[in-house]
Amino acid sequence: MNRTLIILFLLIYNFSFGQKPNVTSKQLSQQEIDAIFTERIKKQLKIEHSIYRVYEYTDKIGKYFMVMTQNKIECQQREKCFNSIKVFCYLFKNNNYKIQWKINDFIVPNSNEYSISHWTKYFSINDYDKDGIADPIIIYGTFGMNDTGDGRIKIIIYYKNNKVAIRHQNGVLDGERHTQVDKEFYQLPIDIQTNVKTIIKNIHINGHGIFPYNWEKAMKNKELEIDDN
Repeated sequence: MNRTLIILFLLIYNFSFGQKPNVTSKQLSQQEIDAIFTERIKKQLKIEHSIYRVYEYTDKIGKYFMVMTQNKIECQQREKCFNSIKVFCYLFKNNNYKIQWKINDFIVPNSNEYSISHWTKYFSINDYDKDGIADPIIIYGTFGMNDTGDGRIKIIIYYKNNKVAIRHQNGVLDGERHTQVDKEFYQLPIDIQTNVKTIIKNIHINGHGIFPYNWEKAMKNKELEIDDN
């Protein structure tokens, strides 16, 4: 009897810990990027900006490449400035790239914004609801005359290929800060909502943004427009 229980325990242990995660991801090296995204492939996919980073990930649907690009411009405020960014997500199947979604954003013309960039410090590709499908969360922001103090922040979640966004305007004064939340955000799985709220907290802790002082209570009440008033 004891031997049977031990064998059963070992089988359960090996099965539980031997399973591979449904979603895996990695950042490609520059050598891998150059080998995969040749000039011919970039032209074919209409990737015009310089490639900043590429992430490869797999889920139960297949293999993907997420390509982050940016367009460099001259500026006096920083060593490197960019006036626009694009993100492409491709499903790679049968040696073909099929676009799943795309992000295209830029600095606001005739404003105090002078650069926009990917905030990969907060970026993640995980399966939050454990359905075997990746749930990417992409964050980027702009820089104004007070650096991130009066720039904009966007948090974009792709859940089952549907885009959900949180848009935030920073400001050095209380009345200047404003956060807009898509109503679909509150319909996302709780684990995704919790992770996004953690990202917002970390952005504040790291000095990359200031959200309205009551944002946590407002999001708990499922508000769509949040400010300090």
